[in-house]
Amino acid sequence: MNARNIVLLAKNAAEEKMGVDPVVLDVRELTDIADYFLIVHGTSDRHVRTLADHIMDVLDQNNVRVAHVEGLTSAKWVLLDYSNVMIHVFYYETRSYYHLGRLWGEAKVVKTIKGTKKNEKRTKKAGRPHSS
Repeated sequence: MNARNIVLLAKNAAEEKMGVDPVVLDVRELTDIADYFLIVHGTSDRHVRTLADHIMDVLDQNNVRVAHVEGLTSAKWVLLDYSNVMIHVFYYETRSYYHLGRLWGEAKVVKTIKGTKKNEKRTKKAGRPHSS
């Protein structure tokens, strides 16, 4: 499965568990650490853990194995490393504080149709103020 399909599958999994404001960033032209970032947040530490666990379960069911997990115990910022896809599951306040969308403001936002695997080819800059 390619990186784009992995990140879109992860985004759909986050939406299934009511992940808040999921954003997919295409960072291929900006860094070698990954091709895509998924940034999403939960409303409590339990919600953050649920989101991270569900994303890992869905990807595992599709034979996509996580390389590294960090932050699951504290559930303020969980990083799921799938090598070419980095998934950031934040607690709301932590997401607001670090504001990765601003940090990666030159990244393109991958526009998707909510709740489906279809996606549009249009992109725009990630530096918008209301998310990430």
